[in-house]
Amino acid sequence: MATGSTPSGTGPNPTLKAYEDKVNAQIREAKAKLEQFEAKATDQRTQEENKAIDALKTSRQNLERRVRDLRSTQESNLERAKADISADVTKLNASIDELATEFKSAIKK
Repeated sequence: MATGSTPSGTGPNPTLKAYEDKVNAQIREAKAKLEQFEAKATDQRTQEENKAIDALKTSRQNLERRVRDLRSTQESNLERAKADISADVTKLNASIDELATEFKSAIKK
């Protein structure tokens, strides 16, 4: 009786692998943006910005974990999990961009 999320005798689902690669690339891009922002803003950051950066780092780490966990997700829950991750990656990138914009406008004042 089969209970796993992948058929026995086959390797990882190629569609899942492609999705993982795509999301991991987006997460790496978000990490690079965040690190770049953090490096530029180190001297002039407020405590509020430090908290926002830490929260974004935590979100990124949680996304990385959730992508790794996809391989053990049951097939019936896979599409929902992928949709949730995609939405959260979009939200993470938007939050990073918003923080960068706010910081740039604060510097110009």
